[in-house]
Amino acid sequence: MAESLTEEERAAYEAELDGLRQEHRDLDAAIEALQGAGAADQLQVQRLKKRKLALRDRLTWLEDALTPDIIA
Repeated sequence: MAESLTEEERAAYEAELDGLRQEHRDLDAAIEALQGAGAADQLQVQRLKKRKLALRDRLTWLEDALTPDIIA
């Protein structure tokens, strides 16, 4: 798929990747802070973790789209 991307699509995917990676790091910090506070709202932690998993799926998809297929 990476071969069929235009330069504009590639740039957009890379920009989205950067933003999603930052959001993923921010979620890590938020989850850690909630759990470190002791009286963590478990529902909020679950929601953050679910969002983090969704981000990971999108990150994986974008990384795969940007990586050229290698024929072994």
